[in-house]
Amino acid sequence: MNVRLFPLLCLLPLSALAQGFSGLGSEADAEFAAPSPNPAFAFPADHGPHTDYRIEWWYLTATLEAADGTAYGLQWTLFRSALAPGEDDGWASPQIWFAHAAVTTPNAHFASERFARGGIGQAGVQASPFRAWIDEWVLEGPDFDSLSLSAHTPDFAYDMTLEAQGPLVFHGDAGFSVKSSEGQASYYYSQPFYDISGTLTLPEGQVTVSGQAWLDREWSSQPLSDTQSGWDWFSLSFDQGAKMMGFQLRQTDGSTFSSATWIEADGTTTAYADGAFTARPLETSNVADRDIPTRWQVALPDRQVDVTVSAMNPDAWMGLSIPYWEGQVGITGSHTGRGYLEMTGYE
Repeated sequence: MNVRLFPLLCLLPLSALAQGFSGLGSEADAEFAAPSPNPAFAFPADHGPHTDYRIEWWYLTATLEAADGTAYGLQWTLFRSALAPGEDDGWASPQIWFAHAAVTTPNAHFASERFARGGIGQAGVQASPFRAWIDEWVLEGPDFDSLSLSAHTPDFAYDMTLEAQGPLVFHGDAGFSVKSSEGQASYYYSQPFYDISGTLTLPEGQVTVSGQAWLDREWSSQPLSDTQSGWDWFSLSFDQGAKMMGFQLRQTDGSTFSSATWIEADGTTTAYADGAFTARPLETSNVADRDIPTRWQVALPDRQVDVTVSAMNPDAWMGLSIPYWEGQVGITGSHTGRGYLEMTGYE
């Protein structure tokens, strides 16, 4: 879903730090804009930044395969977090940018991060022609349907091309995605239909890969409630042709708040409100001295979905400034396929 990993820890107020995960449930100052129902999206402008909102991301995951059948996973994400609404030139900019890049293999996980201040050209997003960058990490193209992606680090790198094979999809109520019973929400849409191909550079050498990619776009000012401690987010692509996004937000009282989107092969969507989608841990792994659920039973009964979702590599831990788990998963049961799982708040 991608309610994701904000803001920079050193710039968060103490009240947000005390909350335990990124301050996403901390109340935003009144001057920030708040999402409201019945959004009217305007493209290509909405592919760009919305600086009147406190937090925003451009979040790409990909399930990949080499010629020998080896599976790989890829992540590239650019985050924007605002100290105040609006933009200004130079160091007066209130916008903070940071990015994550990762590659998961069956036996290893690599992750890296970058940080930047807005207003000085080091990072940003341009809507048309599309360009999202931080330093030399770049996702760009003539439009949102045809992109190239490049990220190079001391431990790994990738250079990829992406071509959309279907339409944008909008989650929740036409892109207004409710995150809690108290009404916290975000604007949320995705492009889940990319074909992706290119080269991974790993310690053992270069690997040519291809597969499918999913890009999430989301912005808000307070997407979570202060009674929520973390989330489990699934983006699943089924061999039968359909796709599904589902997430559950874990409440401090032990309950959950869930949401899902069923996506037909032609891009037709059906939104499901709290309770229709369920995710139950079946097995945990000890990862970074934490017990992390790495095998799940996931169900959406209205679509006859009852599947087991299993981590390709249980050790896909993002040991960055704000740690979380994210990696490729396999799908078995009523439907088969591959996807991505993100889990936060497992302390």
